[in-house]
Amino acid sequence: MKFYNSIGPNPRIVKMFMAEKGITLPFVEVDLMKGDNRREPYLSKNAAGQMPCLELDNGDVIAEVTAICEYLDEKFPDNSLIGTTPEERAETRMWTRRIDLNVAEPLANGFRFAEGLPLFKDRFRCLPEAADGLKAIAQDKLTWLDGLMAGKEFVAGKRMTLADILLFCVLDFGAAVGQPLNADNKNIAAWFERMKARPSATATA
Repeated sequence: MKFYNSIGPNPRIVKMFMAEKGITLPFVEVDLMKGDNRREPYLSKNAAGQMPCLELDNGDVIAEVTAICEYLDEKFPDNSLIGTTPEERAETRMWTRRIDLNVAEPLANGFRFAEGLPLFKDRFRCLPEAADGLKAIAQDKLTWLDGLMAGKEFVAGKRMTLADILLFCVLDFGAAVGQPLNADNKNIAAWFERMKARPSATATA
C-alpha cells in the first residue's frame, strides 16, 4: 500500500490514526500548495482531487478520510479505533459524522472562503460571503459538544476513537488559521491538552 500525503488536517488525521495503531506505510508526497492534487497524475488516483488517498496493493484507490481509516482499522484489527462490537462501531461512526459535518466542514470552508481564498479561489467555487457564518456555525457546534463532554475522557467516553483524532486535528488546524477554540469550552480545552500530549500528536504535527 501507498499513502498519498500532503500538508493539511485531512492527511494528518490518517497519519495520526496510523501512528496510534502502529501502522507504517510508504508515503507519496503531493504538493497541495502548487495544486498538484488538482491535476495529473494525481487525478488518475483520486478523481475528486482531494487529499489524501490510499493506494492498495492491487492498484485500487480509497479516498475520504473516514473510509481510509475504517479500511486500515479492519486491515490491522489490533487496537481498534473504530470498535470491536457493532455497538462500539456505531457509536464511533455517529460521533465521527457529527464532528465532520458540524465542526470540520464549516471550519474548513470558513478558512477556504476567507484566509485561504487566494489559494483556493481558482480551484473550486468559493463563497467569501459565507465565511463568517460558517466559522460561527463551527463555534456554535463546539459549544454544544463541550456540554456533552462533561465527565468524559474521550468523545465516546472511555475509548479513544477516530472521532477524537478527527476533532483534534481539525481544532489544531483551526487554531493555526484564526479559528481558535472558545476559551469558555473548558471540557474540550482539557480534552485537547490530553490529546496534544499523545505521542501520535507530536509525531504528526
